[in-house]
Parts: sequence; structure tokens; C-alpha cells
Amino acid sequence: MVTRHSPGKFFAGNRTGCRPPFRGIGEFTVRAARLSADTFRAGPVCACRPAFHHTIGPVHPRYIRKGIRPVFSTVCVIGLGYIGLPTAAALAANGIDVIGVDVDPATVDLINAGRAPFVEPDLAVAVSGAVAMGRLRATTTPEPADAFVIAVPTPLQDDRAADLSYVRAAAASVGQVLKAGDLVILESTSPPGTTVELSRWLGKHRPDLTFPHESADVPDVRLAYCPERVLPGRTMIEIVTNDRIVGGVGEGCAERARALYQVFTKGECLLTDATTAEMAKLGENAFRDVNIAFANELSTVCDQLGVDAGDVIDLANRHPRVDILRPGPGVGGHCIAVDPWFIVSAAPRQARLVRLAREVNDGRPDYVLGEVVDTAGRFKDPVIACLGLAFKANIDDLRESPALQIVTRLAERQVGRLLVAEPHIRELPESLARTGVAQLVDVATAVRDADVVVLLVDHDAFRGVKRTTLRGKAVFDTRGFWR
Repeated sequence: MVTRHSPGKFFAGNRTGCRPPFRGIGEFTVRAARLSADTFRAGPVCACRPAFHHTIGPVHPRYIRKGIRPVFSTVCVIGLGYIGLPTAAALAANGIDVIGVDVDPATVDLINAGRAPFVEPDLAVAVSGAVAMGRLRATTTPEPADAFVIAVPTPLQDDRAADLSYVRAAAASVGQVLKAGDLVILESTSPPGTTVELSRWLGKHRPDLTFPHESADVPDVRLAYCPERVLPGRTMIEIVTNDRIVGGVGEGCAERARALYQVFTKGECLLTDATTAEMAKLGENAFRDVNIAFANELSTVCDQLGVDAGDVIDLANRHPRVDILRPGPGVGGHCIAVDPWFIVSAAPRQARLVRLAREVNDGRPDYVLGEVVDTAGRFKDPVIACLGLAFKANIDDLRESPALQIVTRLAERQVGRLLVAEPHIRELPESLARTGVAQLVDVATAVRDADVVVLLVDHDAFRGVKRTTLRGKAVFDTRGFWR
């Protein structure tokens, strides 16, 4: 069955005649890069917003306006991935000298050349501008700084508990350069109690300094937890605009960390203790996972009953207090697909609903795979177009991607020839390439030559697929993208 397309949207331009406000740190840096590092200029002021919104330059407007220097002159960011690098760029664009640290020399070289090592809207411009202004440089080992932001992976172990080895390694390296008065912030999503444990690890490396876990007095080094809350594809906007949870380990820690985030964020900084902040982050993602699981299970029930799940959800959502999400092929990424297990691991008997939601969403790729295999079996030597490999729209991140799981299993089963369209990567991942039955092509070629079309990711690049090109083909729109 071929689903209907949704009409395109037209967005009118700015009609005020004034320069629009910058949306996130990427646009801010574009304007900043047009000026030298010590030149500041204000644009024309209009009545629609305060004058400081028109100010551009490499230092945040609040410092220009007040004529004060930032509390932190140098910040060291440990881990230059999908959160660490945008954070480093945001700090650099606001007048902070940033030392970025990553264990991958190739990543370090790319950043020092002014290039971003992955796709994220506005990030490339932000990194280029920060490096050009001399505010950002990368290295493989930490250096002395006023604050350290740890943004390293916390993946799952085989037993679905958190692997904190990267946090431990960061503690060991940061501990070598700590001094009295420093601030250490953990941004990595972590099980409850991890930040307090980080304080203990640092204390073992530096017995000459005092840390907040060991004394009620003001410690030499302050620690806090501040989880990232950004949406991939909108990171450079949301890293500036979102509210932040800031959890301190001891006296004065949260307040000190808030001062750092106020350098670049426009959102409110909400202060609490570190363990509460850790649990709040996990609660956010578990809540979303449970709601996604409901939508996916409802879709499966509708399929069994021969009812269109999209119609059911559209009608149910007309109720003023109902907002059912759209089903999909599963849940991916480094947050929602991982974090709920940290809750289950911490309280296995109590977290029954969280566990069940994870199991429902983990099983969703198998369900989609079975449907595609059954349909492909009706064709002789089927050609299957697989649209998308990333875990969500408009990014190149394949971590925990249900789309990649589905396509890889199709390839391993040798179901047919696979034409893979993923506009955000240049080559297939090794898991697919080694099968010999998958080929990376453009979306037009994939759809044109396919017997079966499987839309797995709602990339904007797929909006141009015309209904006429889908005629006569078996179509699986797992995202409701073409409704």
C-alpha cells in the first residue's frame, strides 16, 4: 500500500527589516567570525527585542554590556563527541579559552584544522570560527584549566549496567592537572551516585586536595553534575536555549557550576544535589521511552486487527488530554535506548514498567524485519530500498540505530539486493559492507530500482520522493512520514 504525502510548508521571511536574532551558538559564531577577535559592533535596534540581541562578537553580550571579565578564563572539555564538542564551541564563542581533549588523534587533528568530525547543523561553522579566533584548540591530554567538563560515553555492559570505565579514565587524567579552586563537571548520563563516586576517584588521585564527598567544609575542588538535554539535529540551538539541571556534590558546588553555564546558556539553571540531577535525567528519558513503547505496541495491535494505526492515533489525539506519539522502527541513540536500563540496574524489582518499555522497544526492529522479509518473499530476486540508517532524522549518528539493525539483519539473511540511501554518510558501516549485498546509493536510484521501499528514518532529504515513483511498489513507511 502506498501512503499519502503531506503537503510542503512555506515559511515567510523576516519582514521587520532588522537583523534576526541568532538562533543558537552556530549562527552567533557565523556573525562573530566576520569580525576580528577584539572588535565588537552593534546592529540596528528595533522595538521587537532588546538591544543586546543585536550585538555580535566572540564574547557574550552580557560581558560586553557590563564590562566584566568571565569568572572562568580557561575550560578543559574532556571528550569531543556529540555533546563535548558543541559545548566547547559554545564556550569558545563566548570568550572562554577552551582546551578540547579527545583520545582519538584523528578527531584532534580535524578540530585543530577547524573542521567538525561529525554532522550537526551549525557545528562546522561554530568550530571553524572558534579555532580561527584562537579560542578553541584540541589535544589528547588534559591541561590545567579553571574548570573541567567531562562528556565521555557511558555505554551499557553485557549485563545492561553502565560501563563507567570512560569516566574513571577521565578522572585519572584530569586528576593529574587539578589545583585548588578548580571546578569539575560531569555531563555524561550516569547512574545515580556516579558524581559522588567521581569525587572519590579524584580524591584517590589527588590526596593533597580536598573534595566535596569527604567534608562539609568548602573543598579545594568543587564537583557538579549537569546532564545534557539536547536533541540531535538541534544541538547548537538547544545547548543555548534549554534550561539546565545543575546538581552539586557539596557546599557551593552547584552555584559554582551555574556560573559556568550562565556564560553561554539563555535557559534557567535549576540547582539541586548531584544524585537528584542524575535521577532527573534518567527519568526524562525513561518517560519518553515508555511513551514510545505504548505507540509501538498500539501499532502492533492495530496491524493484528487490520486497522490503520495512523488513523487510530490521529483520532485518539483529538481528545484534549491525549497525545499519543507516532510509532517507529524502534528506539536508537545514546540516550533513550540506553538510559532507562540504568534505572532498572539501580532498582530492578521496582522498575518493572521501565524494563517492559525497554523490552518492547528493543523488540520493535525484529517486528519490522519480519514484515519486510515476508513481503520481499513475494518477489523473485527482490530489490529492497532501505531509506535511512541513522537513529534519527538529519544526522549521521548510527549509535544504537534500529534502522541500522534492521538493514544489517536483512543483509545477513541475504533476503535480496539492498539499495541503501543515507545522505549523511559517505560509506556503509563495516557491518553492512562485508555482507556484499548492500550498496550505498542516492534516494532517487534506490526508490526507482526497488521492488520494496522501506522508510526507516524521516530525513528531510526523503521529502522529495514523489508518490508516482512509489506506484506499484510495496511500501513500508515505518515513521508515518508520507501520510
